[in-house]
Amino acid sequence: MSDTLEELIAARRSNLEALQAAGHDPLAVNRYPVNAHASDILATHAAFTAEDGLGEPVYQVAGRLLSLRYQGKTLFADLHDRTGRLQLYLRRDELGDEAFAACKLLDRGDFLGVTGRIFRSKLGELTLRVSAFTLLAKALQPLPDKWHGLVDVEKRYRRRYVDLAINAEVRDVFILRSRIVASMRRFLDDAAFFEVETPTLLQVAGGASARPFRTHANALDLQLDLRIATELNLKRCIVGGLERVYEIGRIFRNEGIDTRHNPEFTMLELYAAYWSVYEMMDFNEALFAHLAQLVHADRQIPYGERVISFRPPFARIGYFEAFERYGSVSREELLSPEGAAGLLARHGIAPSPTHAHALDKLFGEIVEPHLIEPTFVMDYPLVLSPLAKRKPNDPDVVERYELFAVGMELANAFSELNDPADQRQRFEAQIEERAQGDTEVPAPDWDFVRALEYGMPPTAGIGVGIDRLVMLLTNQASIRDVILFPLQRPVAE
Repeated sequence: MSDTLEELIAARRSNLEALQAAGHDPLAVNRYPVNAHASDILATHAAFTAEDGLGEPVYQVAGRLLSLRYQGKTLFADLHDRTGRLQLYLRRDELGDEAFAACKLLDRGDFLGVTGRIFRSKLGELTLRVSAFTLLAKALQPLPDKWHGLVDVEKRYRRRYVDLAINAEVRDVFILRSRIVASMRRFLDDAAFFEVETPTLLQVAGGASARPFRTHANALDLQLDLRIATELNLKRCIVGGLERVYEIGRIFRNEGIDTRHNPEFTMLELYAAYWSVYEMMDFNEALFAHLAQLVHADRQIPYGERVISFRPPFARIGYFEAFERYGSVSREELLSPEGAAGLLARHGIAPSPTHAHALDKLFGEIVEPHLIEPTFVMDYPLVLSPLAKRKPNDPDVVERYELFAVGMELANAFSELNDPADQRQRFEAQIEERAQGDTEVPAPDWDFVRALEYGMPPTAGIGVGIDRLVMLLTNQASIRDVILFPLQRPVAE
């Protein structure tokens, strides 16, 4: 009969106490002089043969034990660090009786620092022959079974630290995410953009349509919102003369949770003075192609059962053209509030409180599922775009695009509205929409109108959902697979 969890924990605590009594307290260790990692050692000695005996130099490696195999007076173990796995070989006649006895008190999951030289075992595996070791941390909770791992999805998200410890492919996703974001920053810095930081706590959370999270500042006795976008403050930077700015930051939207939405997520927003949406489109294409090249050298991205191409140029289609192609819906129907309401009913979608809300729902139902290859959808209706500049000679349309792939929005960009009078009118129209019941419409930020009155040059801006982009580049089905600690409903422990 297998031991219960309580019995396993009790056994590990007993091993810890025995180690402490013998003077090997891992909780007293405050450092270990690592001079190499597993993957580097294996790469350096790839051509090493059994006839070469013991190699040089002497390595000091640290990591987590994920397998221990005793064979009489010897112990084989697998040490895992952030770069991979290295087999260890420990012998009693080399370590001494006392040290080898301490080996018997090691458990799967413990952190160990080892000193030794490389050799190739009888089975042909590169192995570190350990001459000394130091226990660095004791795992009192047993790790999941090595064959089945941690497969419960909710438990994986809730105990991400365990997920990372035993699932190398999960660690690889988050290491790759870090590299993607770092490469994005280098690309923007090389294009003469300045990274800035704007407030997370705002008196008015604007720049997008979403319900904010609310909090309270005790020192000021003031109700505040967590930001739903960084847009308005970044454009204030443009007014102030910074010309090219970006921010990679956390955004908070009090909305539903599904495979493509998490209430807390990461967004890149950048703004370039003297650009229009068309220069931004070229830049967007170049940035995404660069990131695809980083992850997949040929820019061919496997996602689920598909392979999509991030080789420029990306496809382009007009907003109204897309509705006509995929739903036989006319521009006139879409621009009419009554026509949009009728389309909702025809497609079995619940009524919407506003015209803009209806168009958003219709696009998600009729068009988005068809946008598989990277596709710029251009020229959006004005009613959907309260911060974008009108398209010349077409007052019902703005200079805006959204980039989609595999039916998922990845980026949203437009030529920024810099007419303060027009911006004031659009904010006043949004007040009416809020009154009609659309709780996602933000309150107007009148100070932003004042900022525009000081003058803002022609500017293009873009927002990129980093989590969704990483999902695509790393072939992950859910946004929670690329967020280290996604929001979870609490459960009794």
